[in-house]
Amino acid sequence: MNLLEIQHRMLDAVMQPLTSDEQMQSHTRDGRSMHDVAAEFIKPNDRLSSFERLEIYNRQYWFRVLASLDEDFRGLRAIIGQRRFEALCKAYLIECPSESFTLRNLGSRLEWWLRSHPEHLQPRAGLALDMVRLEWAEIETFDGAAEPALVPGDVLPSDPDPRFRLQPYLRLLSVHYAVDDLLVAIRKDDSDSEMASNAVSERGKRTHLRKVARQKPQAIFLVVHRVDDSIYFKRIEPEAFKFLKALREGRSLSIAVTQAFEGQDIQENKLLAKVQGWFENWSSLGWFCTPNSTDQEFISASGRQS
Repeated sequence: MNLLEIQHRMLDAVMQPLTSDEQMQSHTRDGRSMHDVAAEFIKPNDRLSSFERLEIYNRQYWFRVLASLDEDFRGLRAIIGQRRFEALCKAYLIECPSESFTLRNLGSRLEWWLRSHPEHLQPRAGLALDMVRLEWAEIETFDGAAEPALVPGDVLPSDPDPRFRLQPYLRLLSVHYAVDDLLVAIRKDDSDSEMASNAVSERGKRTHLRKVARQKPQAIFLVVHRVDDSIYFKRIEPEAFKFLKALREGRSLSIAVTQAFEGQDIQENKLLAKVQGWFENWSSLGWFCTPNSTDQEFISASGRQS
């Protein structure tokens, strides 16, 4: 048996699901004795058998990946409950095992998988899916790439119809429930539980959850963004959401404005004032990137071309 074969066998054994009492399975998926399999590539010692040594790694793997999902999707856990969340995570990891060197990517396929397995989310499937989308967007925003930001008064486009680039880490979400408020409340309850009892924390979560779940679904538009390594959720108008989506798709300024206000009868001066207000606010948050030198010519605030 060469090194690659040993690695493959070790990986297959370690990623095999645990038993209901969190022990290693006695047989492999194809029916072989796990004791025999372990003995093929792991030596026993004076304290542990080959099976027992392999079981340590098997249990560590599952405890670590389950803990990672628990940390990344606390909002989802609060919505469906701890026991159902654990069952969901185990089922998900069996069908979508880790394929990355980093645990950061563990939940990348969770939304996709849940859409095919909605039974795990009933009776609050819509709310739960919105929460999963928000929590994954938060992960992507936290460690997404950032480019030098375009700040107010920095540069003005010389092109009469320029294209503005958004920061790569920015995430645009359209949801139907106030999951932004709910997630903030859940985390506050978790933080408060360090000073109060868990029972008080859980009552607070249930109160917030019932309040949001009872609300009639509505269109809520969110930008998940980053400031000084902290993540924030910002609600925006439907027109602003369409505008940002158009810019992200590479549309020019005029086309983005047209798409944002399509079908609306609004005076030009009011429209320009609204768009200008957006730019001032978003630029102060660093949402726009400085232009690539090959993209277009820009004029500095002093009037000199660059």
